[in-house]
Amino acid sequence: MTHEIERKFLVHDFVPPPAATAQRVRQGYVAITEEGTEVRIRRASGRQTLTVKSGTGLVRVEVEREIGEEDFDALWPTTAGARIEKDRYRLPDGPHTVVVDVYHGALHGLCTAEVEFPSVEAAQRYTPPGWVGEDITGAVGYLNRSLSTHGIPAHEENTRNDHHGN
Repeated sequence: MTHEIERKFLVHDFVPPPAATAQRVRQGYVAITEEGTEVRIRRASGRQTLTVKSGTGLVRVEVEREIGEEDFDALWPTTAGARIEKDRYRLPDGPHTVVVDVYHGALHGLCTAEVEFPSVEAAQRYTPPGWVGEDITGAVGYLNRSLSTHGIPAHEENTRNDHHGN
């Protein structure tokens, strides 16, 4: 069993560093259960994956497998109504990588950052860089599966901003 230990944060007024390059990500949800299990497909940088996640919070089960383009294309129509598009930036932060997602479409203006850790202790010790905002780890409304079907949580809509044309 594979576990993901990850913290997630809001980011306000993100400006990508000049040397940073964005990876375009398209993902859709084939299935989402009330108990918090999700089956997702993703296309990024010419690679397609099928991922199953379960749970919420700091530690979740995650199993991911690469799939072929034909399989992705066959499954994509099943994700109608549960899709997101975003630009992804990977920024170094000491021994960590901060993954910043700038969302498009109905989620335009939302920007989040995620950091994965080797242990719960490392996650609890982590101090994010100053440009990172509120810790939203475990906030169900900010899980990508929820964003894909329900949009940005209501209290966040008033703080959306334009990410310099993104």
